[in-house]
Amino acid sequence: MPETSNIQEFIDLYAIPWGINIVMALAIFIVGRWIAKALLNVVDKMLNKAGMDPMLVSFVHSILNALLLLFIIIASLDQLGVDTTSFIALIGAAGLAVGLALQGSLQNFAAGVLLIVFRPFKVGHFIEAGGATGVVEEIGIFSTRFKTGDNREIIVPNGAIYSGTITNNSARPTRRIDMVFGIGYDDDIRKAKEIMQGIIDADERILKDPAPLIAVGELADSSVNFNVRPWVQSADYWGVYFDLNEKIKIAFDDNGISIPYPQMDVHLNKPE
Repeated sequence: MPETSNIQEFIDLYAIPWGINIVMALAIFIVGRWIAKALLNVVDKMLNKAGMDPMLVSFVHSILNALLLLFIIIASLDQLGVDTTSFIALIGAAGLAVGLALQGSLQNFAAGVLLIVFRPFKVGHFIEAGGATGVVEEIGIFSTRFKTGDNREIIVPNGAIYSGTITNNSARPTRRIDMVFGIGYDDDIRKAKEIMQGIIDADERILKDPAPLIAVGELADSSVNFNVRPWVQSADYWGVYFDLNEKIKIAFDDNGISIPYPQMDVHLNKPE
């Protein structure tokens, strides 16, 4: 009988309470995971409906899933009677240490999230940012990849991009080309202006509205400088820029209009 009473006492004091706690902990874990999955689906639908970038949606999903899983595990351990206070403190200390060690990476990550959310540029845009100039090929969580005009690949940390000035040359559908052409003081200003106007009018890529500007911008030391400012579609910018330089130079040569260059007269005094 003493053995029977000891077994019954063990069952009453340990087996049943621990069994109940284990079952409750498993229930908390299973139900918690089901609720977390449902919550994550709702968040994914809300972010997708708001037009968020798929990369950002996936990243937010992963972060929320990890946090919810950690909360569920702590709740399950607490049900088992495990002291979770020290466990939470340990996680906090580890998180702080990791945060300090990855300070630069976290800055790049935060900048990447902001770039994806606010979209100062998109893939395919030609931009100047973070000390690089090129076409954006990929916007990642930590860095952005550029392709330069000579087909080089440049990878720039997002922190360097977001903390500086971003010049987006593709943000607007049209751009103005700012050019300066100088002629000699002895040349015919009216004739030079007519030549440039004719070349601009003949180029179908140059927009009529806004109207291109051709005006004397400066009476310089050795030349009369014209400001030539036509408007074009952003995709035609460099093509028109190069063509105007060539065509105007050839037209000036054919019509006897000089393009002066800096000169210096040196006078030597011979001793008597």
